[in-house]
Amino acid sequence: MSGYAYYPGCSLLGTGKSYDESVRAVFEALGVPLQELENWNCCGATAYSSIDECTAFALAARNLALAHRRGDPILAPCPNCYLVLTKTQRYLEQYPEIRQRIVQTLERLGLNLGHDVPIRHPLQVLSETPGLEAIRQKIQKPLKGLRVAPYYGCLLARPYPIVEDPWNTTILEDFIRVTGAEVVPYAYRTRCCGGALTGVVREAGLRMVYILLREALRQGAQAVVTTCPLCQFNLEAFQDQALRKNGIQERIPVLYFTQLLGLALGLPPKKLGLHRHLIPFQPQRKALQEAVA
Repeated sequence: MSGYAYYPGCSLLGTGKSYDESVRAVFEALGVPLQELENWNCCGATAYSSIDECTAFALAARNLALAHRRGDPILAPCPNCYLVLTKTQRYLEQYPEIRQRIVQTLERLGLNLGHDVPIRHPLQVLSETPGLEAIRQKIQKPLKGLRVAPYYGCLLARPYPIVEDPWNTTILEDFIRVTGAEVVPYAYRTRCCGGALTGVVREAGLRMVYILLREALRQGAQAVVTTCPLCQFNLEAFQDQALRKNGIQERIPVLYFTQLLGLALGLPPKKLGLHRHLIPFQPQRKALQEAVA
C-alpha cells in the first residue's frame, strides 16, 4: 500500500474547500501519504438513490473500482460520501443481483470491482496512524483556554458508524483534547443539522440549526468543531438567521476538526482554509491569538 486514495468528493472542492485544504495540510504534516483518486466522480450523494438506485450504486462503485485498481484504501472525509461508498459496498455484498448488474456495467468501462476496498474516515485513520499519542508529541501551539463543542452530525453515527459504539464514542473529543482545547458538554453532538431542509423547508431547517447553536452557546463554547461540509455550511451560513430571529446576537465559529488540529500543529491559518469562513475564528485570549497568528 502506497498510502490512501484521497476521495474529496464534490463538497470539498466547493463549499467545503477549507476542509479539503486542512485535510491535505494535516496529513502532510503528520506524514500520512495521500494521493487524490485519479478521475474520480461524484458519489451521487444520498439524493440520487431515490431517483435511480442502480445507477447511483454504479456511480459510487466506479470510485471503488478505481481505488481497487490502485490497491489503496479510500479516504473519504465527507460523511455523506463515506455513507454512500459504504452503503454501496454493503449492498454489493448482500444482493448478488445488484452486484452482477454493477459488475457488468464496470466491465464495459474496463474496470474490475475486485474485493472489498477499505473505506476510511480521517478520524479513524489519524487515531490509528500515527495515533493520538504521537500527534500529541507534535503539538506546537496548544489551544489552551479554548472551549469547543464537538459536533459529529448524524451520518457518522448512523447507519454505518465509524466506531463500534457511536452513541458513546469520544473519538472527536479525544482529538479536541489533543490540541489542548477544552471539550464542553454537548448533548446534541449526533443530532441532525437539518441537512437540505434549509433549502427546501426553510423554517424547519432554521429551527434545527438554532437548537444546535443555542446549546453550544449555552454551554459556553467558543467554537463548534465538525467533520461534515453540509453541517458546517448550515451552522455557519444560516447562523445569523437562526439566532437573531430568536433574539440571540452572538456568533460562534464553526470549524473542521482538521483545522483545529492544524492550528495546534503550528500550521498557518491560511493553509488550513480559515480565511474562507464566513464567521472568523478570532479567539480572545492572548495565548490563543498567538496560536493562530
